[in-house]
Amino acid sequence: MTPQTTSPQAPFDHRMTVFASDDEFLAAALPFVTDALAAPDEPPPVAIAAPANLELLRDALGTDAKSVALVPHTEWYTGSAANAIAQGAGYLAANAGPGGRIHLLMEPVWNGRAGRSPRETAEWIRYEALANLLFAPLATTALCAYDARAAGPAIVAAARRAHPDTGVYEDPVRLAAELDAVPLPQAPADARRLPGPAPTAGAVRDWALSRGLAAADAQLFATAVTEAADALGPIDAALLWGDAPACVCELRAARPVDDPLAGFVPPPSGELEPGQGLWFARQVCAYVDVRGEGEGASVRLQYG
Repeated sequence: MTPQTTSPQAPFDHRMTVFASDDEFLAAALPFVTDALAAPDEPPPVAIAAPANLELLRDALGTDAKSVALVPHTEWYTGSAANAIAQGAGYLAANAGPGGRIHLLMEPVWNGRAGRSPRETAEWIRYEALANLLFAPLATTALCAYDARAAGPAIVAAARRAHPDTGVYEDPVRLAAELDAVPLPQAPADARRLPGPAPTAGAVRDWALSRGLAAADAQLFATAVTEAADALGPIDAALLWGDAPACVCELRAARPVDDPLAGFVPPPSGELEPGQGLWFARQVCAYVDVRGEGEGASVRLQYG
């Protein structure tokens, strides 16, 4: 996406609300959507929420419901956190008003993939934090609605640190670095080291097939690995381990990755440009962990 420009008076407005009942959801969601309907120069607002909450909102809006896009959150939040960023960026590029003006009510799926493990929780908190940087030029107003019954107190507390209106907001880069401070597990002793400094798509694909990935999945994984390797520059080593569906490749690069948004910014067109392979990898893989390793970097990709 190529962000549209907007005035300094209308930056990305990233809010958060927490609810634990139907009444509390409506108390936050209904005024937000009503204000959005009255906002000048804006397209129809979007409510992305659990189906039961969408029904509550539809009933409360009455005839105004026809002017609101109502999207079940399991249709919006699919795949990884990076997929959610790409989905949001694509929607804004296609549907937002001048300068990115639009109101989005967004309820993450914390009883689904997000929140399933500490690692997945960390990735979704990172998504919330980095959204403040990715969408900063846009005049989008987003209200993230957290169901405390599904998310739980630890997730809610972490999410507050990613939203500027909570009083405990942390700088996104600092918060992302904190999430990265938790060490990754060591690669297993029997991990396969690919010959040559840079992995080839054929070698990765053949290995993935031998570990049980279907042919199409093996090809996607191989492409993700080689695209990421091209983006990273010189590769000192590539290690492979695991079995289908969770096949892992770790790339050890000779230089660090300094950009906290590496791989999260969608390409400006459908074609990948040099250095955008990490974006492709984040769309294809369940996880892409980018960590500093001395003067270089360790990038771990897990498919499935």
